[in-house]
Amino acid sequence: MTGPQTDVRKLYILLAGYEIIRKSGCIRGEQPNVILAVPICCYLMETAHGYVMFDTGLDSAGLADPVKAAARYVNATFPSPPVVLPEHEVLTQLAGLGVDPADVIEIVLSHAHGDHTGHLRAFPNARVTIQKLEHAAAMADTRRMNYAEYADPAIRWNIVDGDMTLMPGLDLVLTRGHQPGHQSAVVRLPQDGVKILVGDVADLLENFDREVLGSSMDDPAALGSIRRLNAIARETGGELVPLHDPGFVQRARLAPLFYH
Repeated sequence: MTGPQTDVRKLYILLAGYEIIRKSGCIRGEQPNVILAVPICCYLMETAHGYVMFDTGLDSAGLADPVKAAARYVNATFPSPPVVLPEHEVLTQLAGLGVDPADVIEIVLSHAHGDHTGHLRAFPNARVTIQKLEHAAAMADTRRMNYAEYADPAIRWNIVDGDMTLMPGLDLVLTRGHQPGHQSAVVRLPQDGVKILVGDVADLLENFDREVLGSSMDDPAALGSIRRLNAIARETGGELVPLHDPGFVQRARLAPLFYH
């Protein structure tokens, strides 16, 4: 992961909306009356082989009817539905960058939750890379609200099993815990160095600083994944790029700015 060669030329962070969550949903033991607006992010990479997406955000169609949105999204952890403003729309942002969805050749899914698979069917030429464990778990959960997004038979899956190099400069790392087959990405850029796209291993940089858990289906695996990404950051001199941290997103280079 630390070699000089990379086929990744640019990395864009797309701010795709916000979720309203109790902080206790991000960090165990926090006061549940503390509410955070956490970003929903996804990522576009310009590579020597074409455009690659890491996750595809949240489809805002489910937010159009407030009553249905509340029934769909509100629960003990999320007291209000997500917020996706027009400027957050993923396809609109791609258009602003001059990228047609048909230009995207690869989508890497960290996992199959709805805030990571929105618009999945809008990318007709993309192969979708997912971990074997995650694909099996997702396909078995037919009641999930976003099931139709990833169960479409037209999707061209690339099912992988464990760590792999997708191309020089883009390594996928199995980071189980939040979901059975969650994966993260280690991106090596020519000038800005290593960026570690953590996905939902943990929501906040505080989780990594303190090595404490948030949402998890498998606590030992989740803690091991936090520690593994911390180790990769130390070994590579890389930067952890959290998907849901509200502090980080305010200082990050958001699209149309980019890392290169």
